[in-house]
Amino acid sequence: MNDWTPKLNPTVDLRRLPLNAEEGFVLSRLDGHTRARDLPALTGLPQERLQDILARLVAQGALLPGAEAPVNTVRQEPAAPEPIAPPREARDTEARDTEPLPDAEAGDEDAAPEEEVPEAVLGNYRKLFETRLHALPEDQRVAMAHGAEDPELSALCFDPVPAVIKAALENPRVGLAHARLIARHHRNPVGLEALVARAAFASDTGVRRFLVRNPQLPAALFRRMWALRRLMEHHKLTVDRDVPESTRRTARELLRQRFATGPSEEKVELILNTEGRALGSLVGMPVDGKTTSLLCGRTYRSPLLVQNLARWSAAPPVLVAHLLKQELVRRQPQLRAMLARHPNAPADVKRA
Repeated sequence: MNDWTPKLNPTVDLRRLPLNAEEGFVLSRLDGHTRARDLPALTGLPQERLQDILARLVAQGALLPGAEAPVNTVRQEPAAPEPIAPPREARDTEARDTEPLPDAEAGDEDAAPEEEVPEAVLGNYRKLFETRLHALPEDQRVAMAHGAEDPELSALCFDPVPAVIKAALENPRVGLAHARLIARHHRNPVGLEALVARAAFASDTGVRRFLVRNPQLPAALFRRMWALRRLMEHHKLTVDRDVPESTRRTARELLRQRFATGPSEEKVELILNTEGRALGSLVGMPVDGKTTSLLCGRTYRSPLLVQNLARWSAAPPVLVAHLLKQELVRRQPQLRAMLARHPNAPADVKRA
């Protein structure tokens, strides 16, 4: 195995493989030129563990097999057959009648799996920086960052000095794994600005996720990155407890701004996918005629959604009237009573 050079299999779509975090991390470190015996220094993982991971990757088809490639002796279970999709007409009918709408982010944020660096490896990088690199003069660390290789390059991603981070980002060996380390652990807004200046890094799902959880992310930088994101993405940040309160507050402000000008389809997605919970952050925000029309074109089967719409003071009169006609509301007097108390309820309902 020591003289074997692991290479990715170009005929296999890695996104379709059931890779775990360690396997994804090791794949992110392979460049097609590094021999297996050099991977422990590159990944921070012991030789025996790496051999097992590489064997699993070869067995799954992620790596090209070779004469020196390790062999996985664990029996692989056959993959379960994919379910047969129903006819298109059936899918269309089901989509029209099912609440809520599909998640708006499914084709965007979840398009590719994210490789997470194991905590043990992170600890090795941090320890390397704290014990060997941190004591070096700043100008020496800057010079090192320009040409360093792993594991030193990954360790320098923990450096608190923006000049070192900028130098690391100029290193030709820097990749997404390093960008995610900087987004997660760097605590200086100047360094974060330098990271986002690289479009390939700023568009990465993992980088963005770690950035919004970084307490030093500037509000102006957050607004610039999220200004054109979908309403559902804004809402998810407002309720994510891993996001600092300052960023959640900015996300709520941006959500209201985007709701006022965003596409009607996104407004409907937001209301239906959250079962109306998002309306609590949109008090006093009216909707346009197209949004009202789309909301009135649906059948409502969720009591929670109807309750939240009934509490929404900006609910248009035609939507309130549409909700009163729903079978769910006719069968539950308490829902009808809530809608009857709405300021935009029909006058005959209020008298009744």
